[in-house]
Amino acid sequence: MQLGIRVHDGEKLPLEELLPILKSRGFKCGHIALSKSIKEYSVSPSALTPGLAMYLRRLFSDNSLDIAVLGCYLNLANPDENELSAITEKYKAHIRFASHLGCGVVGTETGAPNREYKYEPACHSDEALEIFINNLRPVVKYAEQMGVVFAIEPVWKHIVYSPERARIVLDEINSPNLQIIFDPVNLLCYDNYNEREDIFERAIKLLGKDIAVVHIKDFIVKDNELVSVEAGGGEMDYRRIMEFVKKEKPFIHVTLENTSPENAEASRKLIQSAWDSV
Repeated sequence: MQLGIRVHDGEKLPLEELLPILKSRGFKCGHIALSKSIKEYSVSPSALTPGLAMYLRRLFSDNSLDIAVLGCYLNLANPDENELSAITEKYKAHIRFASHLGCGVVGTETGAPNREYKYEPACHSDEALEIFINNLRPVVKYAEQMGVVFAIEPVWKHIVYSPERARIVLDEINSPNLQIIFDPVNLLCYDNYNEREDIFERAIKLLGKDIAVVHIKDFIVKDNELVSVEAGGGEMDYRRIMEFVKKEKPFIHVTLENTSPENAEASRKLIQSAWDSV
């Protein structure tokens, strides 16, 4: 297990100053969303040159950190044709960038059938799934051409909300360049969180061979809603997840989410302990 963190959950510092801090806390990899992690210079699509990619690649390498995920979390089910075209081009720019960056995957979530990218019951409809799959096809084809892995992250509030829906997408696209980011908490909602061990088992059974990255966080229940918190701050038991990782994918990138500079190292130690105990 290569245990890491979302870069933008660290101190609000330039990467040149932040990455040594993340290394000192014992992390081995990072999930970087360019617009959230870099404020000192442009990361617009036209700025994503091979030179910038190679600079970032060297910067991470100098701090003994892999780039696990290049995040590009946009809505591939946006019904506005002009906005969807711009989104598709931004994904392609990130895929080109990733081919020079040497990252594990370009990661994304799976959208909503509205411009606002917000949950509505139609997210879980067959029509929304068909729209997402159709709009995903050219992006994955481009990833194939560039030799990059594109990974989708199932989230209950989005179109791909369950292990079964994710399996449909993988089978329909049928590409080795399309894989899965497995975030167990993101599969949960207030109505199903008490069945979480069964949901996690289904995800491992249906998606396990295609999981490229694991995200780790925790949750609490507040006002009939699930609220995401750092690992160790809520109700999660990580033993089954760690069993899967240790047995099936022992060197996979596992990145923490929803941490702060104050609790990140404690969360890392908790997950490392869960790994060591299985």
